[in-house]
Amino acid sequence: MAPGAPAQPNYLNAVVTLRTRRSPLDLLLALKELERQAGRVPAPRWSPRTLDLDVLLYGNRQIETPRLVIPHPRLAERRFVLEPLAELAPARVVPGLERTVRRLLREAPPARVRRLTARLT
Repeated sequence: MAPGAPAQPNYLNAVVTLRTRRSPLDLLLALKELERQAGRVPAPRWSPRTLDLDVLLYGNRQIETPRLVIPHPRLAERRFVLEPLAELAPARVVPGLERTVRRLLREAPPARVRRLTARLT
């Protein structure tokens, strides 16, 4: 949780890796459309939400526009993002921070994160 953010109910967080031909902004717009289709409605910042999809990394690119910042600007502060990201790509160097995901996780502020596992059949 971000400093100053209100307490929220427990939520699930996941990280996925994918290949796409979409530009970073087109990818973000597609993710926001998925949020809308899932019932997310505009709400104040830090409010609980039904779904929150973000672009954390995009290859080795660094992007800073009013609409999109990559790597995600709070990536290194969020243990709940770094833990699943470290399962996928622990040795990945985060552009601009020049540290691996594994190292960022070691340096991340403490937070209560519980790993859930499920078997899909």
